[in-house]
Amino acid sequence: MSLNRYRVVLPLLLTLGSCRDQSHETSFVTPALATMRIAKQQALSTTRRTAIVDAAARLAPAVVSISVTTHRRTQVENPFSLFLPQESEQVVQGFGTGFIIRSDGVIITNQHVVAGAETITVSLADNSENEAKVLGEDPVTDIAVLRINRKGLPVVTTGKSTDLMIGEWVIALGNPYVYLLGNSEPTVTAGVVSATNRNILPSSEQTGLYLDMIQTDASINPGNSGGPLSNALGEVVGVNSSILTSSGGSIGLGFAIPIERALRIADDILQHGSVRRAWTGIDVGGSREMRDWKTAGGVPVQQVAPGSPAARASIRPKTVLVEANGRRLRNFLDWESVKLDLHVGDSVELKIRDAEGGPIQTRHLVSGDVPSAISEKVVVLKGVELVTVTPAVRAERGIRSERGALIFRVNQEVGRLTGLQAGDVVLAVNRTMVSTAAQVGDLFQSMRSQEMFRVFFERDGQVIWTDLQFR
Repeated sequence: MSLNRYRVVLPLLLTLGSCRDQSHETSFVTPALATMRIAKQQALSTTRRTAIVDAAARLAPAVVSISVTTHRRTQVENPFSLFLPQESEQVVQGFGTGFIIRSDGVIITNQHVVAGAETITVSLADNSENEAKVLGEDPVTDIAVLRINRKGLPVVTTGKSTDLMIGEWVIALGNPYVYLLGNSEPTVTAGVVSATNRNILPSSEQTGLYLDMIQTDASINPGNSGGPLSNALGEVVGVNSSILTSSGGSIGLGFAIPIERALRIADDILQHGSVRRAWTGIDVGGSREMRDWKTAGGVPVQQVAPGSPAARASIRPKTVLVEANGRRLRNFLDWESVKLDLHVGDSVELKIRDAEGGPIQTRHLVSGDVPSAISEKVVVLKGVELVTVTPAVRAERGIRSERGALIFRVNQEVGRLTGLQAGDVVLAVNRTMVSTAAQVGDLFQSMRSQEMFRVFFERDGQVIWTDLQFR
């Protein structure tokens, strides 16, 4: 009985209490109090609309989701078969982000997002899907430029990365795990600028040069690659590119490519169809070991290419580069950073000194085009671009061997299957020494199906070899 009574009385008490509260409230509400409450609600609403909210709203319409498909061949091992392993082919799908820089459908993203893609689909903020074409890509800087057949699209506003302050707010927009979501609205994460001018040491998994990067603790997850990093004004200051992690997820070490570099690469691709790499003719040395960086007193010059911009500026081997365009050079990555952002024809003011010490001297160097041999490429293995090693190429790349064929670029899938990397120098195929890229091409063309062969190549100053087989 007790339980039934409470079931009836409790709603009645709640009703009476509600009526009593309403009566009490009504007796004290005046027009002035109502106006104050409205003003308070408006103030709270204004307070909630922060700079981050405004920046995200400003950028979101020009952020796109990118989906790519490739075909990957895999070997299926059969322990009961006496024949060679069978190959199967599977469709692999990848995802990334990009942002629109021109209203006629030009988009910037990371090169690693679209590397080897057979089809590229771009989803806009209106949820429309558009087939995209790669206008050009640059694995060195990890920037690619796409175009979709649309007009009158919203575009991002670009800012500057050069005046970023450590600790200022930044916003990362992207599409992590977009395949799990039902719309293409970008995800927004916020953080601060943790550091600037960060150089990430090259590794066997890293094909690009991540130099002068913006470090942020804004979460950057798989799928964010290629999206914009914005300041609190809604201006794009970088291209989200990579994270340092042991778990595969974001741990507060995200990196973005400076927007000035991305726009320069895009401008080269749009104007020339490819990237014009500035050439100095200087090969620098110095320890690659991190423990030696703080004690290095500059960057020693190892070689100078004959007839190069450096030779014309009276730069000599064994001198030490101390400063370039006002930037102190502590290690070889600082010098690579300077070169990476040079336009062809840019002037570089160098501060140098003798290896033994002595006074600081000034030299003015005007960068030029990479020697013509670089443009005379031979393609082998359906994805490996080779160029002949010349004195100029040897000096520029720091190659020890006097002859051979430099791997200028390698398709990501071919690199995975063969182990070959950009920067390797092919020295011999089987027992045949090679002197030119064309010679390597001829040797590969002469190979028969299922034939095994051994490739000897220089990597990081060491000669190593790998066995391959034509199928």
